[in-house]
Amino acid sequence: ELPGFYYDSEKNRYFRLLPGHNNCNPLTKESIQYKAMECKRLRLLEEEEKQKKKTARPGLNSSMLLHKRQLGLLNSTSYCRLVHELKVNCMQRRKIEIHSPDSSVTGTNNFKIIVADAACERIFTVNDVEHGGCKYGIISLSGLGQELLTVEMYDNLYFTNRKVNSVCWASLTHPDSHVLYPFKNAITLCLMGIAETPGCASLLPASLFSNSNPGDRPGMLCSFKISTAWSCAWCLNPQAENCFSTGLTRRVLVTNVVTGHRQTFGTNSDVLAQQFATQSPVLYNGCRSGEIFSIDVRQRSRKGQGWKAVRLFHDSAVTSLRLLQAEHYLMAADMAGEIKLWDLRTTRCVKQYKGHHNEYAVLPLHVNEEEGLLTAVGQDCYTRIWSLQDTHLLRTIPSPHPAAKDAIPSVVLSSRLGGSRGVPGLLMAVKQDLYHFSYN
Repeated sequence: ELPGFYYDSEKNRYFRLLPGHNNCNPLTKESIQYKAMECKRLRLLEEEEKQKKKTARPGLNSSMLLHKRQLGLLNSTSYCRLVHELKVNCMQRRKIEIHSPDSSVTGTNNFKIIVADAACERIFTVNDVEHGGCKYGIISLSGLGQELLTVEMYDNLYFTNRKVNSVCWASLTHPDSHVLYPFKNAITLCLMGIAETPGCASLLPASLFSNSNPGDRPGMLCSFKISTAWSCAWCLNPQAENCFSTGLTRRVLVTNVVTGHRQTFGTNSDVLAQQFATQSPVLYNGCRSGEIFSIDVRQRSRKGQGWKAVRLFHDSAVTSLRLLQAEHYLMAADMAGEIKLWDLRTTRCVKQYKGHHNEYAVLPLHVNEEEGLLTAVGQDCYTRIWSLQDTHLLRTIPSPHPAAKDAIPSVVLSSRLGGSRGVPGLLMAVKQDLYHFSYN
């Protein structure tokens, strides 16, 4: 890089960055990088349209895998992993048609977050609206099929001028009966100007988004004001029943929905990511400082840091945590673009997944341990899929829309979209569109 010059790869020479009219420079490094990224994205999209079948590694095909399996050279675990790897590289993008009882709200707002329930039958959506707030809805995937790609979206006229940072499904009366989400600091308009009010954590019944019996819909079950909330998690362990956690500025708040009892744990940094273990009432937290620590919620909160059990450290802010099924391993991603697999028994990093791109955004990880896949969307708007077993990057999917801060895709990967008899695939929400990548 030469100060005052930029390199043109097509002409293979340097050009001077000349000021334009009114001292406005028509060429900047950012605009040149964006143009190069856009050219790369369009090229990848064109290649995907031409090439119907992609292969992750030389010689990896279904006939070769079946032959090795019949000869006994592959055990069942390795065979299933390689088959899923082959399927991932054959996924094709198709646009989904979204229907809504209220036709005026369909396709008018950008998707910000999509989160699937445990059975992958419904997806909770957070959409940005024009005046700067968020709108919520639930998409039913029951109509999603191999031939007909249509889904039903149910909106609720529950608007807020607050920004949603995190969403999770909560199982209170039955599995995935409610939706939990904390708000960031809200901006309230008044005659005197703009005033800041505290954030809020809300537990909303999923039945609010049903279009049947609108008069009998329940109201919000739990809502209370808090400081700026960054993350949330629901506990499924019976020893901490009906409890959820919110990650706040320099503290963790654990709340029992039924009794209203709260526990506060002070931290040295903002808590950006959280997840409860299921085999024990332990909460894992990822902080802006790069620290990861666990809390046993059965103990009483006390001063100091003595209640921290497992402690791990990243070099940058931790943005996402995912426990693997046996709960001996923890997956963590940070703002340096690093994804690490930690062994909780030895507190050591055992694997790293290369290629993820992040600089300052809070981006989630998606672990599908059954298929042996890890999925993450980078700040460059590329969706990447790794092999969970050997950390190999299997697929890099470009976004159908130009890369932008407000166009980072939100994804869901499952082998049963729409329920136990659903279709396998990857759902991608970008801007106002929803796409399905067939996985069969």
